[in-house]
Amino acid sequence: MSSIRAKKELEAKQAHHQKHHEELPTESFTETDMRLTWNKFAQRLTDQGKRLMATYMLMNDPVLQGTTITLELPNESTKEEFLTGYHDLLGYLRGKLHNHDITIEVKVNESTETKYAFTPLEKYEKLKSINPNIELLKRLFDLDV
Repeated sequence: MSSIRAKKELEAKQAHHQKHHEELPTESFTETDMRLTWNKFAQRLTDQGKRLMATYMLMNDPVLQGTTITLELPNESTKEEFLTGYHDLLGYLRGKLHNHDITIEVKVNESTETKYAFTPLEKYEKLKSINPNIELLKRLFDLDV
């Protein structure tokens, strides 16, 4: 009985301290701001040992459309796993970007496939796709792969 009473008292306190939606900040932000904040949260998760959620966050770049952030994931199970940490991420983004209209939409794209580089040649090709100047360095210093 006392635990039910304590729970109701806690809910009443929280309702008293909650701001109305009109009072919450809705500052504008850019896609760059959002991605920087997104990556900081992913790094924070990695530092806390929550690598799975961080991996899901970094699988694809999130896309900003208005105040909706869209993330594509490769299958339904990764979407379900991502949604377990969704509320912490959403609260972090809303707080850091000072905009409480932010929402996150998760889309499943079965054709999205993350290809991991295992061999030295695959790693080199991956780096070359990120920064084509790697080829210049390879030729300049006569390096092998």
